[in-house]
Amino acid sequence: MAIAESELRRIWSGPTGDEQGFVVRVHFSSDDPADVLARARDVLACVVKRGDAWPADDSWPDLLPAWFVERCAPEVVADPSFDLDTWHAQWRAKSWEEKVAESVGPWRLSNWLYYFDPTEGEGAGSDRSWWWWDAGVDQTGGGWIDVATTGWPFGTGSLYWLIEASGGIDPGCRAGVI
Repeated sequence: MAIAESELRRIWSGPTGDEQGFVVRVHFSSDDPADVLARARDVLACVVKRGDAWPADDSWPDLLPAWFVERCAPEVVADPSFDLDTWHAQWRAKSWEEKVAESVGPWRLSNWLYYFDPTEGEGAGSDRSWWWWDAGVDQTGGGWIDVATTGWPFGTGSLYWLIEASGGIDPGCRAGVI
């Protein structure tokens, strides 16, 4: 079974009894964690099922749920006067707190999709660092998502944004490896 088919099956049904993987549990808070999981499943399934038939960037807003697209930050229009050296100098001059403050907030849709795009080179969709494994609601009323990963630590940003955009609060790998 292809990787995308296995992940799609796990998104909707969880792993089979004989599947094994290096799995990390990510917890999140929500008034309705089951709804967060349903939303996250809808978005991720839409992306994963595209596989190698990756749509053009401008097609995604019509393919993904509208609520997800609306929660993403607006795309940036290319500025012909942008100077990378000047930007680097300004970035290096900022304090750690200023850099963190600028890094928080909604992701642009194109930035989020980059991590799943199989047509991108190394470091993008062709080299993802996590795949949906299982998910549920715990006894405290919070939610969790298990992801298979290539190791610890792994790139959590795209997963955390999926959870936050789906209505989850404070996602984090508090339980560690399970």
